[in-house]
Amino acid sequence: MTRVLVIDDDRLQFRLVQAHFKNFQRGSYELDWSETYEDGLSRLLSGDYAVCLLDYRLGERDGLQLIREATAAGCHTPIVFLTSEVSDNVDIQAMEAGALDYLVKGEISPRFLERSLRYALKLGDSLEALRRLATRDELTGLLNRREYERILADEEDRARRFGHPLSLVVIDMDHFKSVNDTHGHPAGDAVLKEAARRIAAAIRTVDRAARIGGEEFALILVQTDRAAAAEVARRAIESISKDPVAAGAVSLSVSASAGVAELPADAAVAAELFAAADKALYAAKEGGRNRAVTAGEARGES
Repeated sequence: MTRVLVIDDDRLQFRLVQAHFKNFQRGSYELDWSETYEDGLSRLLSGDYAVCLLDYRLGERDGLQLIREATAAGCHTPIVFLTSEVSDNVDIQAMEAGALDYLVKGEISPRFLERSLRYALKLGDSLEALRRLATRDELTGLLNRREYERILADEEDRARRFGHPLSLVVIDMDHFKSVNDTHGHPAGDAVLKEAARRIAAAIRTVDRAARIGGEEFALILVQTDRAAAAEVARRAIESISKDPVAAGAVSLSVSASAGVAELPADAAVAAELFAAADKALYAAKEGGRNRAVTAGEARGES
């Protein structure tokens, strides 16, 4: 069942759209209606819908503004723009705002609407695949280095604006070179994929996990101080070493070490935050590995 959100302040128009859906040739759809800008935006940002049909006029506000606001909030739901206007300018503005298709209400038929929805869904899937290729590490599925750096910069700005702590955990697999040298790179890849899965399972949905190097990972922990971040790091480290990793015909016992740092307690900017966490990671390695060390501990603080 494909869930479709219709945002339109005209109940009659919604009834017409419902009637068109009943005449579709294929596919199964569940249709929801929102008649206000605020409710429509909230539902769109929920991520519960596969596609959205959005009216141009929404009381004193318009659909173009809603698209821009949703896009700025990270919404990737495909949007088909509906309007009574026939101006090419509206068409261009809708596409520039982020709509994937454009339909004039007076020209809509079940065939045109069904085709437009299929097109938006297909193009939306393609764009999502491209976004994933651009932001995700191919092996582990975690964020890649570029996306990690972008998000860390955004979270640094947000932490400063609202006065919240921001913590960074840097994790590095212990003796990973010996895994590749002894068992081969396929075994090493299996270890990294499983370690990434265990690391991702140790954090909240609002936090971010990234692979930032060969066997190095990072956790961006929002509104989290150093003490709480250290607990997350220890949980991740324990999860990595708790059970052996199946790597082809062998089962490998692996471990990792972590360094933890907080903004603003340990650094003034994001680059310094990474340096502080990396220094703490080095202290964890020097201290025997398979452990997490905070930047404060690395400085000799109690």
